[in-house]
This record gives sequence, structure tokens and C-alpha cells, in this order.
Amino acid sequence: MAASESTTDDSLYPIAVLIDELKNDDVQLRLNSIKKLSTIALALGVERTRSELIHFLTETIYDEDEVLLGLAEQLGNFTPLVGGPEYVYCLLPPLESLATVEETVVRDKAVESLRAIADQHSPADLETHFVPLVMRLASGDWFTSRTSACGLFSVCYPRVIPSVKAELRGLFRQLCQDDTPMARRAAASKLGEFAKVVEVEYLKTELIPMFVNLAQDEQDSVRLLDVDACVSIASLLQQEDVEQLVMPTLRQCVEDKSWRVRYMVADKFTELQEAVGPEITKTDLVPAFQSLLKDCEAEVRAAAAHKVKDFCQNLDPYQQETIIMTSILPCVKELVSDANQHVKSALASVIMGLSPILGKDNTVEHLLPLFLSQLKDEFPDVRLNIISNLDCVNEVIGIQQLSQSLLPAIVELAEDNKWRVRLAIIEYMPLLAGQLGVEFFDEKLNSLCMTWLVDHVYAIREAATLTLKKLVEKFGSDWAQNTVIPKVLVMSRHHNYLNRLTCLFCVNVLAEACGPEITAKVMLPMVLNMANDNVANVRFNVAKTLQKIAPILDQSSLQVQVKPVLDRLNGDADEDVKFFASEAIAGIGG
Repeated sequence: MAASESTTDDSLYPIAVLIDELKNDDVQLRLNSIKKLSTIALALGVERTRSELIHFLTETIYDEDEVLLGLAEQLGNFTPLVGGPEYVYCLLPPLESLATVEETVVRDKAVESLRAIADQHSPADLETHFVPLVMRLASGDWFTSRTSACGLFSVCYPRVIPSVKAELRGLFRQLCQDDTPMARRAAASKLGEFAKVVEVEYLKTELIPMFVNLAQDEQDSVRLLDVDACVSIASLLQQEDVEQLVMPTLRQCVEDKSWRVRYMVADKFTELQEAVGPEITKTDLVPAFQSLLKDCEAEVRAAAAHKVKDFCQNLDPYQQETIIMTSILPCVKELVSDANQHVKSALASVIMGLSPILGKDNTVEHLLPLFLSQLKDEFPDVRLNIISNLDCVNEVIGIQQLSQSLLPAIVELAEDNKWRVRLAIIEYMPLLAGQLGVEFFDEKLNSLCMTWLVDHVYAIREAATLTLKKLVEKFGSDWAQNTVIPKVLVMSRHHNYLNRLTCLFCVNVLAEACGPEITAKVMLPMVLNMANDNVANVRFNVAKTLQKIAPILDQSSLQVQVKPVLDRLNGDADEDVKFFASEAIAGIGG
């Protein structure tokens, strides 16, 4: 009998511990206990998890937001722990409570978990348990519950009977007309998702009137969310229905008094273009796009400018060139000299993509002057965005037509006061080298690369060494031996020890690209000579470099030249030098 009582006490232990931990003043302890819920549930078994643990969690939802967030996340994966889909409805009460709390991230996580378990309900359980939960949330006194309800309609609507569907559509309509803008925002954000599961007849007769009303809402935060719904709804309708039911509202959004709504239209423009099709794009979206590119707000112009390439690319191929040349390019020309740097930068990141679309003649005549203008722009980001996309123009017209004006812009960027700008141009140098060719590169840009190796910013020196490696891989080891390595050798004797260190870093990355012969004959003697440097930092980097290049040296060089130097460094007065020397000896098997 005593043993039986003991077993009962032991089986109660997880719940007792959980209760104690959840009542503890330490938030971290409470959070840890929530993270252990699945383990506790496994210990309890499915029946006690359903009858005790879930009930306890439902009754004790009052805590710090971090704890509640953890609980909402855990419950979304709890289906196997309550006995599978047959009992998944047991998880609804605590999640329903979590979906009503004040903190948005907790509610969102609770809704996410509810959506995850909705599909696990049988049709009968969905109508008996899940739909009533949605209805309670949608009719709740607090806006928090009503906002949460908006995210649940689409996951249950397809699997319920027609009469329940009608109720759900009616509830969603109420939420679209809710007194609080928070609920209307939530409804607007989920309208497109709901439209995808509603029958087309009801989409036209019931949801589109909701869409039209939301587009006229007094709050711009509601109206801007309606733009997203516009994409979903337009993609579900035939073209004549789009023209009649959707376009009047979309035209209204393009001209909305709030720049935030117009910004959202610009941001979603290529999605709208795909949804409405080529004919409506030609008649309606082209003028709308012109309007957005000329908008009085810089944020709207920038968002539209980002879409220039994609919008042009997706135009009807038979009318593409005509539309671009007559309607889009004049606006683009204005944006090149826009007063706002973000607008110009946005355009510069995509304008080169027009070149393959328009072809060589149009590029040379109309686009090239714009590129050259942007290469001289006062803002470095604009110039960088042009340089970083040169490859697509090179494919169309060749680099020679650009090189005359390109070089001054590159030199200016390479010497910019902001080290991040210098860093960015370094990263583009291999691309430019490939486009310009070795002769042009040697004549104009090689000395620039070597200047970066002695830059006062470490990040620049490091990036320059990696760039040298890529250039050697592109131009070959002979080019390296004749052009790069002699300049690196000079650095080994520089009075500034930082430059001598950079010389070693160059050897680290160049050795593999140059191959064993050049490394052994040209670079190894220089490294060995630097083992006598009076700066300890240089000496221990010699040891690290010798270890790095050892795999590409032959055994003779290792035994006759490298090992004696490492043995000497292993007896150095400086502890760091000794450490890295011993590491190198061990690393090369000495």
C-alpha cells in the first residue's frame, strides 16, 4: 500500500514542480520551466497532460510577456503530447487566452500556433471546437481578441459547411468595419489571404465591397494594407472583372493623399503588374508608374525607382521597347538628377539592367549618358551601384565605351575619405579587372591596388590582399611574378612594421595562386629573411606564414630552409614567437 502511495506521489511530482517554478519570482526560472513543458508532458502521459497540465496552463496565463511567448510557441507543437489529432482541440483553451493578451508578439505567436494546429482537427472537431473559438475572438470585447481572430478565418473556412462559411464571411465583414483601427488593420492585412479560400461568387459580391471600403478608410495605416489585398484579389479574377472591380480602387490608391499608401503601391508594383496582366498594365499601370516616379515624396520615388528594371522586364515583349522609350525613360532621365540621394542610389542599383532589354543602339544613345552622369554623382553610393552592375552593360556594348569616363570615378572612390567606400570599390576590383582586361588594368589600376596594401585601415589592407589573390587567379602566375610580387618584396623592407606584416599576409594568400615554383624561388627567401625582423609581431607572423605555405613547398625546401628558421624562432626571447614557431613545427611535421 505504501509503495502504491509512493508511486502516486512520484507521478504528481512534475505538476507540483511546475506549479512551484511558475510561481517563482525569478522570470528566467519560469521561462526555463515553460521550455521543459514537452518533457513534463511526456512524463505525465497523454491523459494527465490533457486533464491536468493543459487545464493548469489555461488557468495560470498571467505572466511576463517572455514567458507567455514561450508558452504560445510550445503549444503549437503539442499535438502528439495530448494524444494526437483526435484530442488536439484540448490545446485551444490556453491558446485562446494567449490570443487575447495585450502584447502583440504573444498574440501573433498564439495565432501562429492556432493556425498550425487547425489542419490537425477533423472536420467535426473544427466545427465543434475551432470555429466557435474564432467566433468568440471575433466578437470579443477587447480589440486584442478581434485582431487575433482575423488571422484564423482562412485556415478554417475551406473545411466547414456552407452555413458556417456564411457566418464566417459575416464576421469578417464586421471586423473590416470595426470601430478600432487596430482591428481594421488586422482585417485588411488578412483580406488577401481570406480571398484566396473564398468562392469566386462570394469574392465578387462580399469581399470586394470590403476591399473597396477599406481603401477609403480614414486611417492611412489601414488603406496601405489594402494594397497587398489588391494583389491577391486581382490574381484571382478574370481580366474584365479586374478592370471593373479592382482597378478603380487601385487608381485611387496611386493618387492617395497619404505618401505611405503611395509608397506601398510602388513597393508592390511588380506584383500588381503580374496580377493584372499585360493589357491593364499598358493602359493603367504605365501611367500610374510614371506618376509614382514623379511623386512629390522622395520615399515614393525611391521605391518606384527600385522597380524600374523589373517593371520594364515584365512588359509585353511586343510593346516593351516602345513603352520604355516613350513612357519610362523620360522619367528615368529626371531621376538621374533627383535632389534626393536615396532616389538616385535606388535608380543606380537597377538602371544598368535596362541595357539588355533595350539593346546596344539604345544603350549607347540613351542610357550611356545617364550611366556616365551617375558615375560622376557627388554621392559615393550612386557611383558604387553603377560600378557594381557594369557586367550587364559590358555584355551589350563592351567596356571600351565606358572606360574613358569610368576610370576617374573609380580613382575617386578608391581615394574616398570614408574607408567603407574604399572597401566596397576594392571588392569590385576583380570584376572590373575581368571587364577591362589585363593591359588596361596594368596601365591604369594596378598601382591603385598596391596603394591599398599600405592603407592606414586594417580592413582595407586585408581586403586588398584577398583582391590580389583573385587578380592572380584571373590573370595568371606569370602576371603575378612580373607585376605584383616585386612590389610585395619592396614592402618587406618598409620602415613601417604594419606594411611588413601586410607583405606576409600577401604571401599567405598569393602562394597557393602562384604555385610551388614561384613561392619557393621568390617568396620563401623573403619570408625567411624577415625572421630576423626586430619586431616580435613580424617574427611570429613569419612562423604562421611558413606554416601556411608549407603544404605547397617540397620536402627539400622544408628541411633545408624552413625547419632551421623555425627552430631558431622556437628559441626566441619573445613568448608569442616561441609559441607560434612550435605550432608551425608541429603543423608541418617537423
